[in-house]
Amino acid sequence: MSEIFHYLAILSLLWCINFVPPLLAFFLGDRWNQPLDFGSSFVDGKPLLGPHKTLRGTTGAIAVGAILGMMMGMPWWVGLAAGTLSMAGDITSSFVKRRLSLPSGSGVAGFDQVVEGFLPFLVLQPHFSLSAGQVYCLVIFFCTGAFAGSWFLRHVLLKEPFADYPRPIKPRVRLRELRRCQLLDSPLRYLLNFEDAFYYHFLMKTTFKAMGIYEQGRENALELATRQVTFRFPDLPVSFEGYSILYMSDLHLDGLPGLTDRIRSLVDRVYVDLCILGGDFRMETYGPYDSVLSQIRDLVPHLHSEDGILSVLGNHDCLEMVRPMERLGIRFLINDARAIERNGEKIWFVGIDDPHHFRCHNLGVAFQDVPQGAFSVFLSHSNEVYREAARYNPRLYLCGHTHGGQICVPSIGPVFTHSRAPRRLCHGQWHHDGMLGFTSCGVGVSGVPVRFRTKGEILLITLRRLGGNAERGQSQDV
Repeated sequence: MSEIFHYLAILSLLWCINFVPPLLAFFLGDRWNQPLDFGSSFVDGKPLLGPHKTLRGTTGAIAVGAILGMMMGMPWWVGLAAGTLSMAGDITSSFVKRRLSLPSGSGVAGFDQVVEGFLPFLVLQPHFSLSAGQVYCLVIFFCTGAFAGSWFLRHVLLKEPFADYPRPIKPRVRLRELRRCQLLDSPLRYLLNFEDAFYYHFLMKTTFKAMGIYEQGRENALELATRQVTFRFPDLPVSFEGYSILYMSDLHLDGLPGLTDRIRSLVDRVYVDLCILGGDFRMETYGPYDSVLSQIRDLVPHLHSEDGILSVLGNHDCLEMVRPMERLGIRFLINDARAIERNGEKIWFVGIDDPHHFRCHNLGVAFQDVPQGAFSVFLSHSNEVYREAARYNPRLYLCGHTHGGQICVPSIGPVFTHSRAPRRLCHGQWHHDGMLGFTSCGVGVSGVPVRFRTKGEILLITLRRLGGNAERGQSQDV
């Protein structure tokens, strides 16, 4: 048993050392990623090691070797030496690959793992009195695990999942997409999303049923309101006086039976200049989305807008949903902008990727085509980027995500908003740094299909000019 423990300790130590550099890259991104070779070249004119070998990763791996070794009962110098030798092997393989003109970050199966796995045994073999056969077997086991981790990193977390993938390839983002959007039929989706499943489907639903208010909450969720709001701006282009927008956020169409029919009945006779969908089309944050696509397909023919339908992505949505919805005539703004023209005048609608969960928003890219001083409306699923948005001077910030709290307590307000923004931005009109914002209460429900002291809403927005020298961004409910 003692020998097995030693074998497991050795493998665990080496695997942890091996995984530290990509883990640091996963959590820290581009912070402190100074190349180990400081960008220098060898005598052959090729990079010495390349940018993927960083001071952060190398020193972190050596430090973890020393700390983990002590935690496993080894002398501090054994773990330190094992980490140093392992990184020496990693550096050696990178040096050789650069001489062979292989790009930085590329992998060579076997070669990458063998050198890094063998050198630490210069200190581990005498300390544990290992035979040559034991060293050989441990190196094979190490190489197998390290290769599996490397394969997963390169072929899953650092690979575009489909053509025209609009997001930067980052392991953290890809892992979130894998968890939320690509494990559709696997039992793993429940395990990886256990927290949401337990909290909403068991704890909260059971609590409301035990209190005898669950069915009332479902009825409340179906009582949608059509809210008419007028926003007035002194610099609104004259040709857009009276421009009308149908705005619906947080539809969650597959979360409440009868919701889609209720929405259709409210919008079927509404004719506007533009329809905007604020993201979060499905109820769950994970699993299949075929059902919601089918309901969107049924809803779109009832949306009547001269300038089409624009949409942004929410934290419940998957990129794989974009193409089927675009075939229905919905145009997504994923860090992108679209100008709408009337009589030679334009207003810009600027939309970003989800800023809440996937955090792939990029306002610099989204606003890059918008002329300085142009009238723009900013579209985000969440209110959380209000400070950054204000720097680009949009006249109006439209968002949702909070559901107005969905479940509110008298004299207290929302139990939670799931937003990092201040609670004053939770619902309705707000201002920040001269920018007018409006957070919709949303249409559907999220998590548990109930509402208390909130009401789902469909917004009918009218843009009008504000005369005189009145403050820009005034609005009024109609």
